[in-house]
Amino acid sequence: MGDFDLKQGSFDSEAISRQVDLNSDSLPPVNDWHPELSGDIDIFINRRGEWFHEGGRFEREALVKLFASILRCEGKEYFLVTPVEKWRLRVEDAPFVITQMELQGDGDGQRLVFETNLGERFEVDGQHPLWVEQDAQGEELTPYVRVRDELNALLSRPVYYQLAELAQEADIDGKNHIGVYSHGQFYSLMTDGAEG
Repeated sequence: MGDFDLKQGSFDSEAISRQVDLNSDSLPPVNDWHPELSGDIDIFINRRGEWFHEGGRFEREALVKLFASILRCEGKEYFLVTPVEKWRLRVEDAPFVITQMELQGDGDGQRLVFETNLGERFEVDGQHPLWVEQDAQGEELTPYVRVRDELNALLSRPVYYQLAELAQEADIDGKNHIGVYSHGQFYSLMTDGAEG
């Protein structure tokens, strides 16, 4: 997929590429950029972390990584932000999906290393907590992890199964919880309303 030809005419992936250094080890400081809202853009991220524009799936992973690097969440809304533009897009669930998990160490001191569908790696810790939510029907538990800032990832089913194999019991505030340890912290794989 090439540049976007929007009615507003100012959203240009090449211009964004010039503003954002993808070769840098650090992500762009999107939280320091505060442009006015430019409008809505027909970009949609589905529950599998796939990006679409006007119904067509993005084919260039480099472009997806570029846009993901300037993605910001404010409340329940998502935006692509540059120093001079801010475009609202739609996200079905979480913008990322955890596709790989690596276990380092063991016991309470073990570290869980996650990798997103876009290759971003991080360890589950205080800045990247893990939790589960129950769907509206109360039938299914959905596991999430904080990737960065207010951006979350949904755990893929295979990764969730890997976590379940590592699960152990712990007493938290007098309640029995099932969960996993990472960086010395216990992360429950249950919702507050469920007890093991």
